[in-house]
Amino acid sequence: MSQIDDPFEGKGALKPWRKVERERLIAARLALPADVRNAHAAIIAEKLDARLGDASGKVIAIYWPFRGEPDLRGWAGKMSDQGATIALPVVVEKAAPLVFRSWKAGEKLEKGVWNIPIPAEGAVVIPDVVISPVVGFDGRNYRLGYGGGFYDRTLAALARRPVVIGVGYELQRIATIHPQPHDIAMDVVLTEAD
Repeated sequence: MSQIDDPFEGKGALKPWRKVERERLIAARLALPADVRNAHAAIIAEKLDARLGDASGKVIAIYWPFRGEPDLRGWAGKMSDQGATIALPVVVEKAAPLVFRSWKAGEKLEKGVWNIPIPAEGAVVIPDVVISPVVGFDGRNYRLGYGGGFYDRTLAALARRPVVIGVGYELQRIATIHPQPHDIAMDVVLTEAD
């Protein structure tokens, strides 16, 4: 099967379909009670531990949880305690790759795009591992994000490809995101499901 499996090709309907699908998936994610989301995040953190092993010396890019995404900040603190450098993504400008800045719990943050906290003074780093939240994902590990293309653009621009691990809830799995040539598949997607 080719990367492009777009039944919308030439019809101009993919963008509106993705918009509706994003809205549906975000609403479903937000409808999960906070205690259920926290329990799911704990399972995802255990799976990350098993997948990554020893974190010492690794640069791990996470994200600040937004709109019901799994909250992995506690897990990131544990990785930092084990000797990993934790980084958060920073939008530098629209339609440009993200940069990743180092960050530890307690360090100063400032408001970034969509008021998501970003490191105020962290050094720019290149991640060995990128933990990427998903709005939706499919069985070929393609990610449906918020529509800005930041992660795909960033992965395409990095000098070396990091391990890319998508994280989300099983209810965000869809048959296909209808990947386009610019979409980059993740290495794996971890959810609370077995």
